[in-house]
Amino acid sequence: MNKGYAVYCDADPYFYEAPHRTVSPAGTGRSRYAVASWPVPAGWQRNESGDWLALRPADAELPDQGWKIHVSACLDNAESVLERVWRHCVDGGTAFKFVPSRYLLHQRNAKYADRAGSGKFITVYPADETRCERLAAELSELLAGEPGPHILSDLRLGDGPVHVRYGGFTRRNCYDTQGELRPAVTGPDGVLVPDLRGPVFRIPDWVEPPAFLRPHLRARDALTVAGLPYAIESALHFSNGGGVYLARDSRTGAQVVLKEARPHAGLAADGADAVTRLHRERRALERLSGLDCTPEVLDHLTVGEHHFLVLEHIDGKPLNTFFARRHPLIEADPGERKLAEYTAWALDVHARVERAVEAVHDRGVVFNDLHLFNIMIREDDSVALLDFEAAHEVGEAGRQTVANPGFVAPSDRRGVAVDRYALACLRLALFLPLTSLLALDRRKAAHLADVVADQFPVDRAFLDAAVAEITGGTTAAAPSAARTDGPVVPVRPDDWPRSRDSMAEAVRASATPSRTDRLFPGDIAQFATAGGGLAFGHGAAGVLYALAASGAGRDEDGEQWLLERTKQPPSGTPLGFHDGLAGIAWTLEHLGHRDRALDLAELLLDQPFDHLAPDLHSGTAGLGLALDSLAAATGETALRAAALRCAELTARSVQAGDGSTGPGRAGLLYGAAGRALLFLRLYERDRDPALLDLARDALRQDLARCVRGAGGALQVDEGWRTMPYLGAGSVGIGMVLDDYLAHREDERFARAQGEIVAAAQAMFYAQPGLYRGVSGMVLHLARTTAGVPGTGPEAVRRQLDALSWHAMSYRGRLAFPGEQMMRLSMDLSTGTAGCLLAVAAAHGAPSARLPFLPPPPPPRRPHDSAPAGVVSKKENPLSYEGKAS
Repeated sequence: MNKGYAVYCDADPYFYEAPHRTVSPAGTGRSRYAVASWPVPAGWQRNESGDWLALRPADAELPDQGWKIHVSACLDNAESVLERVWRHCVDGGTAFKFVPSRYLLHQRNAKYADRAGSGKFITVYPADETRCERLAAELSELLAGEPGPHILSDLRLGDGPVHVRYGGFTRRNCYDTQGELRPAVTGPDGVLVPDLRGPVFRIPDWVEPPAFLRPHLRARDALTVAGLPYAIESALHFSNGGGVYLARDSRTGAQVVLKEARPHAGLAADGADAVTRLHRERRALERLSGLDCTPEVLDHLTVGEHHFLVLEHIDGKPLNTFFARRHPLIEADPGERKLAEYTAWALDVHARVERAVEAVHDRGVVFNDLHLFNIMIREDDSVALLDFEAAHEVGEAGRQTVANPGFVAPSDRRGVAVDRYALACLRLALFLPLTSLLALDRRKAAHLADVVADQFPVDRAFLDAAVAEITGGTTAAAPSAARTDGPVVPVRPDDWPRSRDSMAEAVRASATPSRTDRLFPGDIAQFATAGGGLAFGHGAAGVLYALAASGAGRDEDGEQWLLERTKQPPSGTPLGFHDGLAGIAWTLEHLGHRDRALDLAELLLDQPFDHLAPDLHSGTAGLGLALDSLAAATGETALRAAALRCAELTARSVQAGDGSTGPGRAGLLYGAAGRALLFLRLYERDRDPALLDLARDALRQDLARCVRGAGGALQVDEGWRTMPYLGAGSVGIGMVLDDYLAHREDERFARAQGEIVAAAQAMFYAQPGLYRGVSGMVLHLARTTAGVPGTGPEAVRRQLDALSWHAMSYRGRLAFPGEQMMRLSMDLSTGTAGCLLAVAAAHGAPSARLPFLPPPPPPRRPHDSAPAGVVSKKENPLSYEGKAS
């Protein structure tokens, strides 16, 4: 679970939304600080962007980078701190920016906020090092005694809220070694390099720290945990509030767990910081001492300002890890025996957890944060409950302040009712871990129960009790703005073309044409880079493409919105296909807007490509495919030359063996398979066998990153997990293998082709999306030319049925949740548009395909098959041949 998504859930109950759009949420008080409304001083400029409000003198000349000052604050003293710093900066003519509301400051300091940016409340921009030293001293004196969290990315000056860091003043970008677009600073050779902003203070190698910082650097280096009687062996977990470490007692040799808490950081919903919650946990566990279902408190101590709780180490594994180890639906055909054995195990686990929670209640404690990650299963299947930082006494009327998205109780639940709700969610989640959808509509519980009852031999009364508990109370269902009183699943995905029309209507109903940043709500990546809401992967371009390609009809209003927003693309928009200009240009040409497509292509031609990663998502492979397609459509020789330049750069990475070993990424979007796709399409135009050789070598590199799992399914090995998915897993590799085998026989590739089909046969995938979920499996099975069992209509229908498990209603139309399944999404990569494209392909829509990949063949009859590795042109009409689609 990526907890960074949680902060994007407050502003809108149905879609991910930028935190700064949240208006006065309940319980947070005034939405903005009074200072944010103060008049702009004469001769100053004001600009508000995202979480920040900036002011600077109109005639100020600032360097592009240098030493800047950050001021932190707590919720209670922030307004006072801000008023004093405002006056000091305005009086001195110093540019600065600040977080303009209590809510945004709370979110930046929350438990699962970004550790690199947490604590930053005010940023002050000194014009040079001399003024930095003077301002740092003045602000330290002005704010002496004021509490504030330590900003982990910065050097703290003394014990106050003033910090410094070397970094960029103006936003410039460059690509890192993984091809990710990052904020940049200029190195000593004049070349942009990433401005590293991690949760550790670091100075670029070429920068000499000013003399006034040396005492603070020595004080920082002197603070260590070397004096602890516990030797830290490994880190188990990090949050913004601190770390959790596996350690060993140097006096006894016993393994223990150290929980760290930083003051004023890691805030919960009630404003309690990590230290407050750590002491809350200690008191609860001391009250529960002696129970075999809770860890014992062994010690507590403080090092510097960091507090530590020492706990008994419980030898076991979190319950969530057992899905990969024993859940039967990860197989294609688990059989009745496996289903029955798993059901018996799951029911036993739930009974044990229920008894553990009852034992905790009997001691007068409410757990208040029960979920799959906080339940430890020992080797003997006994259970223990972990993480009592949200616990309180039974008699208290408090609500949940920290919660897992799949176990968030409605606001009307208090005390033991919160734990009862979580136990009800657990009844469903043990069989089908999709309970995060309940936050969108609690009526989904009944649908999930129906699916569980259909798949597992579970007593229906066991499930009905869970549904009654989940849907009871005053907040049983989501507000009516996004739903009707109709079914949670308005139409099944396999009910074609009704499902196509329903999904298209949901997408169009979600549009916000008055906004300039995005038209269709999608993933949080829309807010991560300039132009994210316009791009192919998560923005308007991909949605407009999916609507047209699926046969749902063009969205002319949406196309006009995109044309208007691309007259002058947002500064800093990436170049790539899925994240930037190349994908937008290709989409506009595909939709018939050639002039604007060429305008954007001209912008691409003005940029150097050498610094880009070689991938399909945002690098030279995707750029080359888009430019080559545009060149074929328009006859522009400059575009063709640029496409070949991208191919040359991409070929270098294949010839160097990048991605075949080590930490590189595999798969269609980021791995060598995407590079192979470029060489295949160029081969179809030029018939140069060297291009086919490059495609072969690239595919070999990605296959070297794969391992065989249960049932012989081939999946990408990421070291800590294996991935079958279309974007970064084996199925994306399989898509390109299909195309390669249409041109050249290869026994190894043909065998892998069939083994990858097996990876698309599981009965359950955690998410519905195109690149990381069921829809990608639907698309692959609909178009693969592998003549192996599991590629017929029945296999496709089964995955369409599995897709319906994730289905939701948006204004009475069929829609799907996005990444992490905490909100709906309409984009192509993670949401409804991608599901629409995949379902259209499964039903034989002739234009329903991913860009640069051939369309699916005509729907195969049950008896149609071919020997593995033998693919005829008739079965796989590669009609692309490099042409603009």
